[in-house]
Amino acid sequence: MSVELQGIVRRFGATAALEGVSLNVREGEFVALLGPSGSGKTTLLRVLAGLEGTDAGVVRVAGRDLTGVPARERGIGMVFQNYALFRHMTVFDNIAFGLRVRKHRPHHAEIATRVRRLLELVQVPELEARYPEQCSGGQRQRVALARALAIEPRLLLLDEPFSALDALVRKDVRRWLRGLHDGLGITSVLVTHDQEEAMELADRIAVMERGRIVQFDTAEALLRAPATPFVAGFVGEAARLPCTVRGGVAHFDPLPLAPLRAALPDGAATAFVRPHDILARAGGAAMVRLVRQEGGGAARLVVQAGEVVLDATVAPGESLSRGEPCRLTLRGGHVFSTTGGCVQAQPLAAAMAS
Repeated sequence: MSVELQGIVRRFGATAALEGVSLNVREGEFVALLGPSGSGKTTLLRVLAGLEGTDAGVVRVAGRDLTGVPARERGIGMVFQNYALFRHMTVFDNIAFGLRVRKHRPHHAEIATRVRRLLELVQVPELEARYPEQCSGGQRQRVALARALAIEPRLLLLDEPFSALDALVRKDVRRWLRGLHDGLGITSVLVTHDQEEAMELADRIAVMERGRIVQFDTAEALLRAPATPFVAGFVGEAARLPCTVRGGVAHFDPLPLAPLRAALPDGAATAFVRPHDILARAGGAAMVRLVRQEGGGAARLVVQAGEVVLDATVAPGESLSRGEPCRLTLRGGHVFSTTGGCVQAQPLAAAMAS
């Protein structure tokens, strides 16, 4: 089931929650809406579900215009952040609820069959007679998902469904969810502020900032070619370093960092450099504050460089300890000019060799 949002606007008084948002989701795709609190991602999901109105724009699902269609008539499954399970109902009755309130509800025996099939699908058949408070967080999450799937939706919406789970359970449940999505062949849209979650689950990620989608792409493309400084700083780990471009070279004075080749107009700019592109070697004006060993890879460092604290990586063949001086070299980064341009910067030696 494809999804098409065109020019969605939603305001609350003088505050614009969504500003002309457009988004196209392909049938069978898993898409994540990723952004900080207040970016508009949950409002956009609620607009798609029919739980929130719009001030402008069109919502189409499978080619059908659903703008103004009530939520109960959209045939969309939704899993809420707090699960929204009825505490006075058993797990069985929670899952059956959506079927029992339909205009053309199935026969009692069919409802029972479908509920038990769903309990098997989400791997918690033993919970049928329990109440929500008798279930763990991960179990309640699966029950909420089974309830959303009970109406056999072709579109599933998930509003930060893992936020209440501990780290280990969260990782297991989201991997299981991705497998379920693939097995059912449905279209899924997930709201999250957790970039690791978005990168692991989604085929494509829509990064939202202040009510707008600023980039919609694969996780790999977001890291390789961020469209804006916000995306460069929000997706993945990156140090934000002010710099000045002179003659096509980005200088980081007064920081003890070597310049980078950056084909941008002269003037102020900002570089975003990831830890694996900041290499530390013995000797120099910076200082190692913390060493963190990573399994099978180079050690990660926390380094004091002037007034800035950076995450860096130990250069091949080097060994550094806490409290030792070091010098830093940059292997590259994304440099954004204040005039709007962006380039993938290179070390001066590499740029000259190419």
